[in-house]
Amino acid sequence: MHRLLRLLRHPVVIGVLVIGLIGVGFGLYWFQPWKLWVDETVQEDLPSAAATPEAQDASPRPAGPRMLATGELISHEHSTRGTVRVLEGADGSRVLRLEDLDTSNGPDLHVWLTDAPVKPGEDGWHVFDDGAYEDLGELKGNKGDQNYRLPDDVDLNRFTSVTIWCDRFDVSFGAAELART
Repeated sequence: MHRLLRLLRHPVVIGVLVIGLIGVGFGLYWFQPWKLWVDETVQEDLPSAAATPEAQDASPRPAGPRMLATGELISHEHSTRGTVRVLEGADGSRVLRLEDLDTSNGPDLHVWLTDAPVKPGEDGWHVFDDGAYEDLGELKGNKGDQNYRLPDDVDLNRFTSVTIWCDRFDVSFGAAELART
């Protein structure tokens, strides 16, 4: 026991222990492994806007959103499923909606609207940051229904897919090809 205490007082051993503790702290910060066991569920209501009269027609447009595009999420780096819908409200505002989302939690996850093709398997993990994309914000939760407002200047004709993107590790957790309706 006396040898062990003497060894622990040696400057090289102290240095190695300090560097090891710094490494563990950095690893915990960078990888955030506890998120693998912590789910964040979000249940946002379907966006709706009041009916507005047309400029040249006295009949109002229907209240409630009109679907512009839809797609089904496929898994990439992590098991992912759910539906993606792009909706337009009666007031002209547009929202990307994730419904029944179920994916892993992770550090620095974002929702991206992209121009990249959706490829199955490992071929699709890293393609979404190669071209144009619009970051719609941090993923609100890894489960449930959630809405992401599209900026007014986003041209939906430029973007063909949606990805749950891990900005920390530059990898797609899952993605969906958008089909225009």
